[in-house]
Amino acid sequence: MVAQKITIEPVTRIEGHAKITIHTKADGSVDHAYLHVNEFRGFEKFCEGRMVFEMPLITPRICGICPVSHHLAAAKAGDAVLGAPPPRPASLLRELMHMGQIIQSHGMHFFELAGPDLLLGFDADPAIRNVVGLIQQAPEIAIKAVELRKYGQEIIRILGGRRIHPVFAVPGGVNKELLASERDLILSGLDEAIKTTQLGLSIMKDWAAKNMEDIQKFAVFPTGYLGLITDENGLELYDGKIRLIDQNGSELERFYAANYLDYIAEHVENWSYLKFPYYKKLGYPGGVYRVGPLGRLNIANKIDTPLANEEFKIYRQINHGLPIENTLYYHYARLIETLFAVEKVQVLLNDPDILSNDILNTQHNFQGEGVGIIEAPRGTLIHHYKAKENGQLEKVNLIVSTGHNNYAMSKAVDMVAKTYITGPEIHEGLLNRVEAAVRAHDPCLSCSTHAFGQMPMIIDFVDPEGNITKTLKRD
Repeated sequence: MVAQKITIEPVTRIEGHAKITIHTKADGSVDHAYLHVNEFRGFEKFCEGRMVFEMPLITPRICGICPVSHHLAAAKAGDAVLGAPPPRPASLLRELMHMGQIIQSHGMHFFELAGPDLLLGFDADPAIRNVVGLIQQAPEIAIKAVELRKYGQEIIRILGGRRIHPVFAVPGGVNKELLASERDLILSGLDEAIKTTQLGLSIMKDWAAKNMEDIQKFAVFPTGYLGLITDENGLELYDGKIRLIDQNGSELERFYAANYLDYIAEHVENWSYLKFPYYKKLGYPGGVYRVGPLGRLNIANKIDTPLANEEFKIYRQINHGLPIENTLYYHYARLIETLFAVEKVQVLLNDPDILSNDILNTQHNFQGEGVGIIEAPRGTLIHHYKAKENGQLEKVNLIVSTGHNNYAMSKAVDMVAKTYITGPEIHEGLLNRVEAAVRAHDPCLSCSTHAFGQMPMIIDFVDPEGNITKTLKRD
């Protein structure tokens, strides 16, 4: 045998476009594997010159899966730039929309993107290892999954007028109050959403019990962890300070989003358009950290809703209260957050201020610069704007959730490839495990459109002289 380069392109069942290259040694084992984020969006540059109040409408076009996250982060940054903090009812309504986003995104990922691997198997025929195969294999589960996502989307639609790219949050508040009839409609779907989420949890825990060997060797590695937190170290998805812990669970920093540049820097590699954020004081790669469901549950000590907190207690015993490092447990953490979001919907809807018409602050105290932060489904999302006195933007900096996890995804790809690809015979199921290392993070690679038609995987075997000696294709 000779050394080879295996290319997986595109990585399937994620949001956005990426490829993986696996460089093997002569004996068939892996020398190194790379995750390449090979799309370029450029939103930071072409938002320069736009007006700050336009940003809640422009930035959601970064992504068709999580537009609400950019919509709300942009509005929060606009609040800060204009010096117009929203009234409490407006903040409640924004948070309610955000919970709808968490529910629909997390629900879709577990059941429809990760679900085929878990329910049908990593080695299942790729012709059926997809959402269509899941419908055929478990139609009742598939229907419930669709209904859960629909529930989250309906919350977004009721508030923002449509399910994708809502028109709702503006600097200083929101542009629509919630009606009592709309509140009651959302409340009517709560019980079923909780049941479906609990079904997902039972599926995940059953799968974990049967596949513990894979969980324990599938990209398990130490990092720091970062995300928003309440003052009492409770899980927080909408607002709060940022907490950063080390691999042992000790707190390194706790700071306001406005000060993020004092703590976070970004590293660049020549094989990816996506930057690698890290904690400045520890440098790169010593200061890398993870965000998203795994990171958020590692920095939290509790969850402030009863059902999710009971699941959280069980979850944290996996590693006896220490940070959980297993990449495949992202799926478990994601479902616990979904349960929290559904419960939080009820908390918000029962707040007396939720039906108030005091939803917009028109008094501005222009600051010229502001940072908006939110916990998008995939992790901490930061919008940072600088504007002229007329509100025209001079500089835009975005650290997208998936960017924080870039190192972790790259590390996971390399580790999984080295663990599972050990000899000359490389079957499709092994390559799917490498893809699953990316998929577990539920990356959203700043993509607002999706391909229509087939998503092929092409594997080229290349000899040391660069000649393609063999090509395999999966349609």
